[in-house]
Formats: sequence, structure tokens, C-alpha cells
Amino acid sequence: MADEATGTGAGTGTTGTTGSARVDAWIWSVRLTKTRSVAATACRAGHVKVNGERAKPAQAVRAGDEVRLFHAGRERIVVVKRPVTKRVGAPVAAECFVDNSPPAPTRIEAEVVGVRDRGTGRPTKRDRREIESLRGRAH
Repeated sequence: MADEATGTGAGTGTTGTTGSARVDAWIWSVRLTKTRSVAATACRAGHVKVNGERAKPAQAVRAGDEVRLFHAGRERIVVVKRPVTKRVGAPVAAECFVDNSPPAPTRIEAEVVGVRDRGTGRPTKRDRREIESLRGRAH
């Protein structure tokens, strides 16, 4: 009983494998975001989807749900293995989800950002088309 109240011991502060957890708390608990408020803000902004549907911060996630999170310039696609409500250590957090995310962009890919000289103003339509062709987008 004391272990449940303090979140210590064999339970490691988890809700178990049969329950559910708030999506914002779960994203924070498994260390996909640094703070819970960042996770809640991402939910409100529409950057979090659960099973393909836009998620509000209080939406429940259960084992087997797919969570898509767009954060820090990349999309994370994870499948919930175990819902947890309290922040857990990195080794335990890695066991709580299956990561199906595409690989992170390399430094070279991340640096391919069009840099314009300061004071040159807004890009013209021709400039925009050249930038998009450099990025590999068709238009």
C-alpha cells in the first residue's frame, strides 16, 4: 500500500498494462516531449493523432493505440505497449512503446534550408520556385 502511494517499488509508478492514460501525460511519461505542458500544447495545436484522429490532451490511450506526434521538426510514430501516467526512466520508457518512426534526418538534410541575405525582402515567385526545386519538391 505504501509503495502505491509513493510510486516506488515493483510497480515503478505505472498504471499497469490493462488501464489507460491521458495522451498528454503518456507522451511526457515515455519521454517523447520534455514537459507535460509541451505535450498538452502539441495536442491542442493538432500535432498529436491517436489512431488517425486528432487528439485532445485528455484523450485516453490504451495498449495497441497508434500515436503520431509532430515535434521538434520530425514526426514520431509510436504504438502504445503499456500506458503509464508517471514519468519513468529511459530504459522503462523504451519498453512502453514500439517506435515506427522514419529515421531522423541527417545533419546534411537538416542544413538544406534556404538562407537569404538579411534585408533582401520577401522571396519573389521565381525565388520560391527555385527554393522548392532545390528541396526536391515539384511545382
